[in-house]
Amino acid sequence: MKKYKLKSPFLVVNPKSYLYGEEALKLAKICDLLSEKYGIDVIFTAQHVDIKNIASSTKNIIVTAQHMDGHSIGRGMGKILGEGLVEAGAKATFLNHAEHPMTLSELTESINKANELGIITIVCANSIKEARIIAHYEPDVIVCEPNELIGTGNTSSFEYMSKTNNEIHAINKEIKVLQAAGISSGEDVYSALKSGADASGGTSGIVCSENPELVIKDMMEWMEKWKKEMNFGDVY
Repeated sequence: MKKYKLKSPFLVVNPKSYLYGEEALKLAKICDLLSEKYGIDVIFTAQHVDIKNIASSTKNIIVTAQHMDGHSIGRGMGKILGEGLVEAGAKATFLNHAEHPMTLSELTESINKANELGIITIVCANSIKEARIIAHYEPDVIVCEPNELIGTGNTSSFEYMSKTNNEIHAINKEIKVLQAAGISSGEDVYSALKSGADASGGTSGIVCSENPELVIKDMMEWMEKWKKEMNFGDVY
């Protein structure tokens, strides 16, 4: 399977374990409609058991696993097979999130397996140093998210975002950089993009809000503002 080429700027909606089943599907369908309306790629993560249902019920979002092992078919009780994710309809996977950390050996195996299967790799980094190391493993996207800011509503400083963007792009300009720490509004997304990031998004700032749809719309509208300012075409 050939990897989908993400268009910048794109948005990540990451329900983690806050949503599952019908509630996750409901939000995925909202994201699907908004993705089409605004012409913005949406990475939507799902519980593994929900991937097939969400993938078969949507057409625009990039349905994404919250983790994938680099395991080969055979022995491996409890492992998440990339082949199974592809068959279910996943096009991408998060790796090394603070809530599901991986060793470098595990991360390498998962990136290699994802590349073999055409799965987009979205790898989390806790620090500038870790981001530099991960960049040498050539994932498709690096999420720059200091662990201590996750779920706090406090974003990384503009200086931190700019530095991580520059450090990663200096190593490999093809890697997309996603700033996601504490993002909860359209203005937060705009600030992340202004720092030089390719994408932004969040979890609790979206799914724990009174109206997730309005938050996502707000984020997309600020992305539209950024695209107009930068005079982006349809593909970047």
